[in-house]
Amino acid sequence: MESHLKIVFLTTNDPIYLPDFFERVLDKYAARTRAVFIAPPLYGKQTVRDASWRYFRTFGWEGIWGLAPRVMRAKIRRQSIAEVCKSKGVQHAIVQNVNAPEFLNQLRDLGTNIIVSVSCPQIFKKTLIDLPSLGCLNIHGAILPHYRGIMPSFWMLANGEKQGGVSIYYVNERIDAGDLCGQRVFEILPDDTLDSFLRRSKAIAADLLREVLQKIEKGTATRIPINLSEGSYYSWPDATAVERFRAIGRRLW
Repeated sequence: MESHLKIVFLTTNDPIYLPDFFERVLDKYAARTRAVFIAPPLYGKQTVRDASWRYFRTFGWEGIWGLAPRVMRAKIRRQSIAEVCKSKGVQHAIVQNVNAPEFLNQLRDLGTNIIVSVSCPQIFKKTLIDLPSLGCLNIHGAILPHYRGIMPSFWMLANGEKQGGVSIYYVNERIDAGDLCGQRVFEILPDDTLDSFLRRSKAIAADLLREVLQKIEKGTATRIPINLSEGSYYSWPDATAVERFRAIGRRLW
């Protein structure tokens, strides 16, 4: 086993929640991080227009009026993953396709021995998953095997759950189905908005990732298979789910 980590993060361009996450993680692991690669926040062949229209159709003007000023404030404050990387002396770059052969070669040239996916919207293929010798990790904002899939924070609030969680697992070719190596459960507060819930979840995820990386480096990390028969899977919210979310008194912002 390698004596130290050579981490590559694969993430997405989120200026609202992820800069604080990377601030917390890189505060300890900047020296072990080879690069942070930032993918567009789009799924599959989705365009920016497609993504914006889907968001508006789902959450309406409440979503737009809440999101737009927060994005604008982040730009004014130069709040971004890239700025955090600059402050920590960590290489960062944009990546369009994480499975492209030329990108995989770049990862090999960096000596990557562990990959961490942080809200990266692209599906990882086997060649990418198998590339790092210490594994490919993903962070999921739920208590797996429950709430696999998209937007687990929204669904937990919409379903009136009393507890939320964060799970870190070794990626395989199935969605949110690899062996667990870290999990933390926390209370969902009565006055939580989706925004406040996400902020707390990301902070907890950052601290949990630091613990998991430390265990991997020491060779003490555990792997617990996920029993998918006990879990649940959710896709993008529909209008009925949003109505239920609002009916029980939850808000986006």
